[in-house]
Amino acid sequence: MRSQYCGTVDAGFIDQEVTVCGWVHSRRDHGGVIFIDLRDRDGVVQIVVDPDTAEIFAIAEQVRNEYVLKITGRVRRRPDGTINKELPTGEIEVLAKQLEVLNAAETPPFQIDDVDVQEETRMRFRYIDLRRPVMQQRMRMRSAVTRHLREYLDSNGFLDVETPILTRATPEGARDYLVPSRTHQGEFFALPQSPQLFKQILMMSGLDRYYQFARCFRDEDLRADRQPEFSQLDIEMSFVEEDDIMNITENMMREVFKTLLDVDLPNPFPRMPYAEAMHRFGSDKPDLRIDLELVELSDLMANVEFKVFSEPALDPAGRVAALRLPGGNKLTRKEIDNLTVFVGRYGARGLAYIKCNDIAAGRDGLQSPIVKHIPEDVLAAIVERTAAVDGDLIFFGAGAGNIVSDSLGALRVKLGNDHGLVKEGWQPLWVVEFPMFEWDGRDKRWAAMHHPFTAPTSTDIEALAADPGKALSRAYDMVLNGSEIGGGSIRIHNMQMQQSVLELLGIDEQEAEDKFGFLLNALRYGAPPHGGIAFGIDRLVMLIAGAATIRDVMAFPKTQSASCLLTNAPGEVSSRQMRELGLRSRKGPEAQG
Repeated sequence: MRSQYCGTVDAGFIDQEVTVCGWVHSRRDHGGVIFIDLRDRDGVVQIVVDPDTAEIFAIAEQVRNEYVLKITGRVRRRPDGTINKELPTGEIEVLAKQLEVLNAAETPPFQIDDVDVQEETRMRFRYIDLRRPVMQQRMRMRSAVTRHLREYLDSNGFLDVETPILTRATPEGARDYLVPSRTHQGEFFALPQSPQLFKQILMMSGLDRYYQFARCFRDEDLRADRQPEFSQLDIEMSFVEEDDIMNITENMMREVFKTLLDVDLPNPFPRMPYAEAMHRFGSDKPDLRIDLELVELSDLMANVEFKVFSEPALDPAGRVAALRLPGGNKLTRKEIDNLTVFVGRYGARGLAYIKCNDIAAGRDGLQSPIVKHIPEDVLAAIVERTAAVDGDLIFFGAGAGNIVSDSLGALRVKLGNDHGLVKEGWQPLWVVEFPMFEWDGRDKRWAAMHHPFTAPTSTDIEALAADPGKALSRAYDMVLNGSEIGGGSIRIHNMQMQQSVLELLGIDEQEAEDKFGFLLNALRYGAPPHGGIAFGIDRLVMLIAGAATIRDVMAFPKTQSASCLLTNAPGEVSSRQMRELGLRSRKGPEAQG
């Protein structure tokens, strides 16, 4: 129907006839001459409708925004003074010779160029929202990212293999989405949280190098960078160690960033042990663009009489740490109170602080309700260790070690963003040497920090069972600007080790057989050493495109309550469908409300 896309008609087409199709971006009537900005996926071109062509002019008078048009005309140079250098098509315009309305449109719920539209409205009318140039660009960027990733892996000997969507429930950290079976009533499929077990089976099958752009599903509480269904690039390799996987995926990311953004990522990426990341930054995905760091004070506070600090300092599971904000003295009491509320979301019971007004004056130059409780020599040591100067503000966290790290780590990022302390550029990082297990206080048992199939650094099964809390795993996460974009590990390829790990996680022999007996059986028949990694495509594209949330780089995202405003999903099904599945609804009036 067309000879060119609107956005490709430039000065090279002058005096040629073209046919373009698209949506009316705007229509202007200037003294009898009608100008139409026609928009398609590639951009906008200006159409001129002259009153001398009466039939065409009459049609043009009736068109409105978002009408779908087909126009044939001659390309000519714009008059002097009307050239728009901001547009690729800004030097030319198309004098219409034929104009056909392919479809009319009602007035849209918002203007395409309106940047202040509620997200709920955008998601309800997603087909309108996706017409916006910024969304079109993001979809193009997403396509380019996945294309380059695929080309890289294809060229490095990886095979693209699909794995099942209907599978069985396995414990991987989040709730499964369950699908009732009609042919096996009372039994359920589960939508995959990841292709983890299938890709390990593929390694045991001798495919050696696998990848897949996998659709994954997790029934969990949502945040800006989470969705109930998402895409990940899944990778697995045989006869490898950590460095093999980390090096090949580093190169992949370097190529993508160089090709798409002309950005040179460092070679190699820096690596940091998990323990160091938590100690210095309070996070296992630290944003290295922010120079602020947590400073350990437990040793200084162990003998002070102020129990708020001394008790956690003496507790092996406790921690006392400080975070210095350069120039923070300008913060008002209300602003500090708001930050106290903020850290409370992470379990902190309060947020102590000291304003450094005049360090040379000792205690008298430090302003805070807590100064009177801390000895002079300890105050001096705090100032020295935090490298505070006049005008700085020192925040304190004290309590359980994980809460102090989480709350001050989150505060560090907030202060960095709120006070312009985030440097430009890209800071990738590998976080390594994760703990193998973490203690689940609610269920009183050990839980896998990554997943139950991650290999420990030690092959001594007895030592692992004797002290699970000290075991480290062969896991690694790729972090970029404070976001985890990929995570993986070397897998357990020995059946005895896999059974031992499952036992430590409280999964008995029968449950292990029921849930992943197929994996345990496969391990009996010559499983090679193997490992892999998975990258969150939505999160990666979000960072590359500079979007605020992953919803802005997904064509049809869900809301934070896991619903689709476009299709009104989830929805009820008919009683007949329920009977076929052997189900009945138990939703009562209260649940409906």
